[in-house]
Amino acid sequence: MAETEEHIAPAVAEQSPPQFELEQPDDYSQYLLHSKSEIVAVLRSLVQKGALITVYFDQGRSFLLTSMIQLNADRQSFVLDLGSNDEMNRRALLAKKLILTTVVDKVKIQFSLGALTATQCDGRSAFLGAIPDTLLRLQRREYFRLSTPLANPIKLAATIRRADDSALQVNLPLLDISGGGVGLMAATDQAQLLQRGDTLTECKLTLPDEGLLVTSLGVRNMFDVTTRSGTRYVRIGCEYVGLTSARLAMVQRYITRMERERKARLNGLA
Repeated sequence: MAETEEHIAPAVAEQSPPQFELEQPDDYSQYLLHSKSEIVAVLRSLVQKGALITVYFDQGRSFLLTSMIQLNADRQSFVLDLGSNDEMNRRALLAKKLILTTVVDKVKIQFSLGALTATQCDGRSAFLGAIPDTLLRLQRREYFRLSTPLANPIKLAATIRRADDSALQVNLPLLDISGGGVGLMAATDQAQLLQRGDTLTECKLTLPDEGLLVTSLGVRNMFDVTTRSGTRYVRIGCEYVGLTSARLAMVQRYITRMERERKARLNGLA
């Protein structure tokens, strides 16, 4: 945790582009793949697992969420689904450099493209990209996930769009939080308005003794939960999208402090 970020006010922290390991070859060169067969194998796994991919462009200040839907037989190109926002799709086609990131089986994948072009796949519009010459495959330890209090839950304020594009303001309790994302509790009717791959922008949650955290969240998974008392809800697993280093440090400070306090309570009861 950088000491220089310790006193940055979370609510006014300057937005800055995310940092990519792919662009730090001095530190991560050992994780770069150069073999075409290895790169193709990694990309094939993205198709098979339906991995959610974030495509960054405009120097990392813009992004869209997509998935790889096809590897072409010539092993020279692949097809990406369009994102949900038409304007972002248009801007992505104009971008001169794009960085694609995802996580599969706890392994971070990153690679860059010089451009995307428009194509058709099974009768629908899509993106076409060239197989990259290099790809970063970074094995990492799973983020420590801190369960948040249920008696006095932290709530995330977000806006969900209905089918008619009207806005629904929701306050969803947090089930857990980590350096990679959050788990949310939603009622069934709320969850029905979301699907895997959706992006919730300008989400706000106040972390006790840290301040206001504002971030975009990508929906990664959703599943029904039934408690012992018979109560039913939907757990929505989300990942941070474009979280700045200052705000990530804020999350890490909160998690570290809460875990330290938990251990102190346990030791006091021993």
